[in-house]
Amino acid sequence: MRKLFLLSTVALAVSTGVQAEVRINGFANLVAGKASSDDTLYGYNDDISFDQQSLFALQVSGDVNDKLTATGQLVARGSDDYNVDFEWAYMTYAATDNVSVTAGRLRLPLFRYSASLDVGYSYHWVAPPESVYGVVFNNIDGARLDYSNYVGDLEYNFQLAYGTLDADFVLNGQQGNVEGKNAVNLTAETTYGNWKLRGVIGRTEATFDIPAVTPTIQALASIDPNLAELLDAKDDTGTFVGVGLEYDNFNWFVAGEYTEVDIKDSYYQNDVNYYITAGIRVGKFTPFVTAEWNDAQDDLKFLEKVAQYPEQVQPVVGQIVGGLQQQLVAKNNAYSLGVRYDWDTNVALKADFTKYDDDINDANDASLVRFAVNYVF
Repeated sequence: MRKLFLLSTVALAVSTGVQAEVRINGFANLVAGKASSDDTLYGYNDDISFDQQSLFALQVSGDVNDKLTATGQLVARGSDDYNVDFEWAYMTYAATDNVSVTAGRLRLPLFRYSASLDVGYSYHWVAPPESVYGVVFNNIDGARLDYSNYVGDLEYNFQLAYGTLDADFVLNGQQGNVEGKNAVNLTAETTYGNWKLRGVIGRTEATFDIPAVTPTIQALASIDPNLAELLDAKDDTGTFVGVGLEYDNFNWFVAGEYTEVDIKDSYYQNDVNYYITAGIRVGKFTPFVTAEWNDAQDDLKFLEKVAQYPEQVQPVVGQIVGGLQQQLVAKNNAYSLGVRYDWDTNVALKADFTKYDDDINDANDASLVRFAVNYVF
C-alpha cells in the first residue's frame, strides 16, 4: 500500500495534464575521503573512498491545481551501491498564504538543515556534524502542518508533524531497526535581522529490534519477565528536544545546535549532542571551523532493582542490565577545519580535516580528510 501511494504521488507530479506545470530539479554530492592509517571514521578507512557520502538525486514536482502540488524525490547513494530509493513522496495543499498541509513521506524537521540535509551545496560543511545530524531516521510517513507569518521585522514559522517512523541502522557493527508509532514533532523558528533561533520537541512510541540483543533480553525474561519488559525498548516513549541559534551578517557567521534523545524506560542511554561552527566569507572562499560533542554516558538505570535480588542472582542480572546499557555508552568529540570555494554558478568545492577523539576507547581515535564537489541543477 505504501509503495502504491508513493508511485501515485510521483505519477501526479509528472502528469502532463493541462493544469500541471512540471518542474525537475536535481543535486549531487561527489565526496572522497580517507581516514588515518589503520583507522575508521564515519564509514571511511585508510583507503580512499568515493562511496560513503556521495549521492545523486532528482526531484520532480507538479502543480495539480492552484492549491495542490505533488512532489517526489529519488536519491541514489554511493553507500547503497547507488540503488535508487524514494526519499520523499508527498502532496502539499496551500490552504492560505500562511498555512499549508503536507501528507506522504516527507522530511522530519528536526534540525536547521533537515530540509536540505542531502543537498551539500546548501551548507558550508562537506557533511553536517555527525554528532547531531547522525540520527537513524530523517523521514516520516504522515502529515505536516506549516504556518508562517511575520510581525514587523520578525519572521516566524511553526511546523507540526505526525506519523510513523521506520529505519534500519548499524550500531557497533550490529544490524538493527527502529520503529516509531504516533510520532509527534513540533518545530518553531524565528528570524530577526541577522539572528535565527529555532526549537524542536518531539515524542514517539519507540521499538528497537536488534537481533544481537534479543537473546540477552530472553535470558533476563527467564529470570524476571517484568524487569526484561522494562529493560527492552518496545513501545516505550522516546523524546527528542533541540535548540539552535545562528548569527550571520553575510561577512561572517557563528551557529550551533543542541539535541537530546531519551527513552527512559529502556536500556537506551540519554544521548546529548551539540556543536558550534563559525566561518568567514572572503570573496568565493568560506574557511570555517567546527567543534562537536557526543555524550551518551549517563548513570546506568535499574540498578536499584538489581539490588533487590538475592545475592547469588545479582551478578547474573547485573551483568545483563549493565551490559545492555554499556553497548550504547558513548562519549566523544571532533574538531574540524575546512574551506568552501564557490567555483561557479551552482557549483561548490569543499575540503575539510577532522580529528576525532573517543573519551572511552582511545583505539577509536582517528583523523579524516575529505574533498567534495557539490552542485545543483
